[in-house]
Amino acid sequence: METLEEAELCFPQINTSCKKHSRPQSESMFIYILMSFISLFTVVLNLLVIISISHFRQLHTPTNLLLLSLGVTDFLVGLTVMPFHLLLNEPCWFLGDLICVLYYFFPFITVCASLVNMVLISVDRYVAICDPLRYSNRITQRRVRICVLLCWIYSVFYGFLFLSDNLKQPGRYNSCYGQCVINVIAAADIVMSFILPISTIVILYLRVFVVAVSQARAMRSHITAVKLQSSVTVTVKKSELKAARTLGVVVAVFLMCYCPFYCVCLSGSDLMVSSSTNAFMLFLVYFNSCLNPVIYVFFYRWFRKSIKLIVTLQILQHQSCEVNLW
Repeated sequence: METLEEAELCFPQINTSCKKHSRPQSESMFIYILMSFISLFTVVLNLLVIISISHFRQLHTPTNLLLLSLGVTDFLVGLTVMPFHLLLNEPCWFLGDLICVLYYFFPFITVCASLVNMVLISVDRYVAICDPLRYSNRITQRRVRICVLLCWIYSVFYGFLFLSDNLKQPGRYNSCYGQCVINVIAAADIVMSFILPISTIVILYLRVFVVAVSQARAMRSHITAVKLQSSVTVTVKKSELKAARTLGVVVAVFLMCYCPFYCVCLSGSDLMVSSSTNAFMLFLVYFNSCLNPVIYVFFYRWFRKSIKLIVTLQILQHQSCEVNLW
């Protein structure tokens, strides 16, 4: 027999209301504090990435423009997606069916933009490592800006494409009043947002890894024979290999955060978003936005130096954009 607490309804005045299954207050407080901290941390770190790449002229490279686009995506996840995700952990949804559908536009757009940005970063590293002589001609800032613009246009289109059916009759997939459930075409979403982009990223980075290993071996075997006049070339190769390794870590972390959710979907589970398990899987996807700038802190010396200049407000000084960060 259900207790009164278990039988409490989200909307007592409505017969079709969902039941409110409360959880311990300590557990709720822990979840709120943890997720709020992660959200704030994500916003601050990615804001530092955006300011660094935008302000310092030395960082205005094609690769960093892609990192800037990824930073904007991660910043929006921390600012708009994570705070609302807290509401999905509540037993009842009080903002209405239309707001429920509109809320999911932001995750769809940002997740899609992250995927496309990762594909572009993989292409950038592939050309830099596998075809370095033509890299500067093929990967220009103008082309990268166009690709970033197309990335965001495609992401917005993707969000409307997969959620338009839910807008026709908001709440049609709810089993009771007080739920926030959406439905997408599972097969199409998995193919377009997981199989195709992830396969592209993995194939490109496997090729980059093979070429990078062969180049590293060649550099080690001939390092003693390198003359002073060719030392600049060796330095450039080393920097490209280091960049490939760092961005490889970013891609690896990206895959670890994204794969669990889509693997559950591939196993035959419905893509309707309502259970606590799915909510956790989604938050793991969003948590990737917090990890990216953390990786930059550990691997990029220029990012650590730019953070110091930003925090100490030295960027407000005249000609601070010309500071050498290397």
